[in-house]
Amino acid sequence: MSNGDILVGEIIGTAILILFGAGVCAAVTLRHSKARASGWTVIAFGWGFGVLAGAYTAAPLSGGHLNPAVTLGIAVDTGEWGKVWLYLLGQMIGAMLGAALAYLVYFAQFQANVRGSDTTGGPADEPTPTLGIFSTIPEIRNPVANLVTEIIATIALVLPILAFGLTEGLGQSGTTVLIVSLLVVGIGLSLGGPTGYAINPARDLGPRIVHAFLPIPNKGTSDWAYAWVPVVGPLVGGTLAGLIYNAAF
Repeated sequence: MSNGDILVGEIIGTAILILFGAGVCAAVTLRHSKARASGWTVIAFGWGFGVLAGAYTAAPLSGGHLNPAVTLGIAVDTGEWGKVWLYLLGQMIGAMLGAALAYLVYFAQFQANVRGSDTTGGPADEPTPTLGIFSTIPEIRNPVANLVTEIIATIALVLPILAFGLTEGLGQSGTTVLIVSLLVVGIGLSLGGPTGYAINPARDLGPRIVHAFLPIPNKGTSDWAYAWVPVVGPLVGGTLAGLIYNAAF
């Protein structure tokens, strides 16, 4: 794979991933969306389908990593570090692009994210916080516990991805990406409750940066005090997954 293919593939694939993922979060969160309040299961499947679409699109160009933790785990396993920076650059650009596209899709709903002038106030009329559409927010803010959750959840993602490569039929049939997308759904349903399962530094940091700059009315904070957890946790998890794979397989 050429440097250009890797960069373009990761930009396009990660942008599709975040477009679907932030899109489903917007659909469930924003008050004038037809899917409002449809629940966590919908969010988990939306992110899984985002992986499916993004990785299948990027696979012919870059292999479809779409995640610095996956790239890091593969590098630890193979010892090939020369193009890691290209993957990470493409993933960050793509994540920011995907977040901006999701904003454009729901532009009218974001603009309506204000208290109506004809309301009497009260909880139902408060502006909806928007950071959770773009990035993760822990249910209980405990940095150590949140970090451990992200590390374990990322190992649960990257270690199976590495192990899938041992099953020759998956690669030949082209179903590896489908299996990975179902894995992401499973992680969301089983392990996503405490932190919102970033399991991907670019997926969290790129959209968080975009959220900070977007002109969303009443958007609330971008919560930079927490932003290191969904970056460090997945990077540690990806590294540990690569080390475990090398030791065990």
